[in-house]
Formats: sequence, C-alpha cells, structure tokens
Amino acid sequence: MNIQLTPIGVIHSPYKQQQGTPIQPVFSKGAEGTVELFPEYRDGLADLDGFSHIILLYYFHKSKEYRLRCRPFLDTTERGLFATRAPRRPNPVGLSVVELVGIDGCSLTIRSLDILDGSPLLDIKPYIPAFDHREAVRTGWYERMQNRSQTVADDRFET
Repeated sequence: MNIQLTPIGVIHSPYKQQQGTPIQPVFSKGAEGTVELFPEYRDGLADLDGFSHIILLYYFHKSKEYRLRCRPFLDTTERGLFATRAPRRPNPVGLSVVELVGIDGCSLTIRSLDILDGSPLLDIKPYIPAFDHREAVRTGWYERMQNRSQTVADDRFET
C-alpha cells in the first residue's frame, strides 16, 4: 500500500535547527510562530477561533534515516523508537498541542511550539480535553527517569 499526503500549509517558527529547539511545547516558554494555511483550505478554519489550543500534525522535513532503538531526550538509556518521541521515524510525522492566539485570513498565530521553521503542515485538529485528556495514565520509562532538566534538543538526531 502506498500512502500519499499533501501539505495543507507551512509552519513558521523561531527555531531554524533542531539543536536548541524545545523538546516539547510545554518547554517552549511561550515562543510564538505562525501557521500559513494554503488558501484553498481557508474555509476549513471556520469555527476554529473558538478553541484555545489546537493539535498540529506535521512532517519532520529535516529528519534523516531512523533506527528502531535510540536514546531519547530526557534519558541516557537506549529505548525502542516507538516508546519515544524521537523525530527520526519510519513515517516522520510530528504532533504538537499548541495555543491558538489568533486567526487572520489563512494565517494562524500560535504560541508554545516545538516545531522547526518550514515544517510542512499535514492537518489541524481542535484540542478537546474531554476527548484528549486522560486520568491515571502510565508513562513507562519516563516515570523512573531522573534527568528531567533537559528542555531543548541537542544534536543527537542530526548526526
């Protein structure tokens, strides 16, 4: 089976390279960016302005080959790729929950992002706590992790 996705826009952010980029939106300290939606998709933005947060699905356009085991940010132990959020993946798709600040035409202003500048946008979904938030979850190796101080990416996925 061959799956083909077409970008619906481009994400612009202050982060030009992976090193120094926040490793998750929660660590971005309110950084702002924009989503430039292609004009043919503008009508799909109707009613989105009522949501404070949105989910962006995007393509890791600077991702290179993947390995099924890697050492994720926040840890010193090699883990299975699918137990991490590492950007080098068989299908390099990213997911970020960001704050929606405003919409002007086809441009969305967003805050608290962890996305590289120029990332192709694949989809936008509203964040709805009743659907997306879970109580009493297990977080695997992360629960036992000691080094939680790293908040930005280093170069481990660039070399």
